[in-house]
Amino acid sequence: MTHNVHPYAHRLGIIKGWRSRWFSTDAQYRKNLKCDILLREWLSEKMRGMYVAEIETERSDKYFKVIIKTSRPGLVIGRNGEGATKLKQDIVDFMKNIKADTKTELKLDIEEIKTPEASAAIVAQMVAEGLEKRMPFRRVMKTMIEKVMACRDVQGVRIFLSGRLGGAEMARQEDLKKGRIPLQTFRANIDFKRYEARLPYGNIGIKVWIYQGEVFNK
Repeated sequence: MTHNVHPYAHRLGIIKGWRSRWFSTDAQYRKNLKCDILLREWLSEKMRGMYVAEIETERSDKYFKVIIKTSRPGLVIGRNGEGATKLKQDIVDFMKNIKADTKTELKLDIEEIKTPEASAAIVAQMVAEGLEKRMPFRRVMKTMIEKVMACRDVQGVRIFLSGRLGGAEMARQEDLKKGRIPLQTFRANIDFKRYEARLPYGNIGIKVWIYQGEVFNK
């Protein structure tokens, strides 16, 4: 049997870094890990549709930083920064509800992604948006692959859909690929994301792989 490994986890410590950056003793480790997982899940659901690619966390003795990477920072920040202020307060309230440590200062950083078509997470959300608008799934896949391949840095892309495609009675799988996706090459910079399109007749699973060339040490 084959063993599928997550492309991001496969490259940790080689060309990819951790999305949660902190160090803790055994007693505090479980609380911090639980807080990170629940906070990331809650934020992903709360900010659905805002084209958020990554949510990273950093901890120290003095502060707890949440870094949100999105291609639409204006949606998150809001007019005169009202959205960011409210989001920061919502994070504090959520952390109190899950009984996480709220003694340290909370910092919220919102970073803009310059090329959204080169991010697997944002491409997956665009595909989900097209499917939820009842567009034909083949047209959505083909259009998105053309947009992604138009980016200068991208050398390969693959989009995989599974579920009741087109409202069919029986679930099936469809995929479309263009360029190279060298999954077993450690220095290959491959961005990967799983996502779901929520439709009245059931969810459609989406997987996106984007190959952005090889990374070499300087």
